[in-house]
Amino acid sequence: MSERTRYRLRIAAEQVVFEGQTEVHDLPEIFHYWSNRYLRPKFESFGFSNPDDFFLTFAAQSLRDSTQSAPTLLSIGSGNCDTEVRLALGLQALGFADFTIECIDLNARMLARGRELAQSAGLVGQFRFVEADFNRLNLSRRYDCVVANQSLHHVVELEHLFGQVSTALLPHGRFLVSDMIGRNGHMRWPEALVLVEELWASLPESRKYNHQLRRLEREFVNWDNSGVGFEGVRAQDVLPCMARCFKFELFVGYGNVIDIFIDRSFGPNFDAEDPADRAFIDKVHAIDEAAIHAGTLTPTHAVIVARSADFAGATRCWNGLTPERAIRDPATSGVRPAVQS
Repeated sequence: MSERTRYRLRIAAEQVVFEGQTEVHDLPEIFHYWSNRYLRPKFESFGFSNPDDFFLTFAAQSLRDSTQSAPTLLSIGSGNCDTEVRLALGLQALGFADFTIECIDLNARMLARGRELAQSAGLVGQFRFVEADFNRLNLSRRYDCVVANQSLHHVVELEHLFGQVSTALLPHGRFLVSDMIGRNGHMRWPEALVLVEELWASLPESRKYNHQLRRLEREFVNWDNSGVGFEGVRAQDVLPCMARCFKFELFVGYGNVIDIFIDRSFGPNFDAEDPADRAFIDKVHAIDEAAIHAGTLTPTHAVIVARSADFAGATRCWNGLTPERAIRDPATSGVRPAVQS
């Protein structure tokens, strides 16, 4: 099979997966227990509380810095445009009126839902909707702010995309990213896998049902999600590719082993109101934090404010975890830390 045919099959699979998804970012309650207890305080130390607040905070700063009479924002892989509509409403609440958000996505049905959502919010005049493949994107406009919300881990041609964004970003502009930066296909690297397997062995079967694949996993399966569409296809390259194209104003990396137990596959098995389940999540989080701080694990998620290559400001980051420290070299075999009881 030729590379071109393989790519077109991936495109088709990606469209089928997402065209019917009206809720793309829904997560189980145990995720919200973890994020409110552990992730929110990290974010709040930098002036925002959650991803929506992150995008609003730094998009607003870019618009304040703009000299354009009608600033333009770009969203890459906007899907149903729910994040973008909330962003537009937030910008209006802060007093911004003359701005446009350009939403680019591969999926026409998702963009149609985005148009309906913008219309229902009375915002359709401030949006442009563009159906395009961001792997083949050629940007002709300049932007005050570019947003990528959980879309970069679907990109094959990262170097091309980042080159386009770098050229299109105005000097004061910001590239705002909330995404996954772990191993391709959202697999675990060896040093994380040993921790997951040891924790898995301690769980009852009632916590081992995979809700996405609809199967019981008595032994943990290090599943590669990139086998059909573009899910996590080059996730591990997102951060190093960004580091080659941009400077960082803000980097907050987080999570690794915890992902398995709070995401859509196994997270629904855990009761956010159950003290024993909360204690287990607390334990896994502590393992993650200690290992990431020690450098034996690297984070699988990040929120990032990137700037043009000539940005001269300092990089703000959490607890000394710089972008450089968060990059995991795929050529290394990785250490294999043990679970601490």
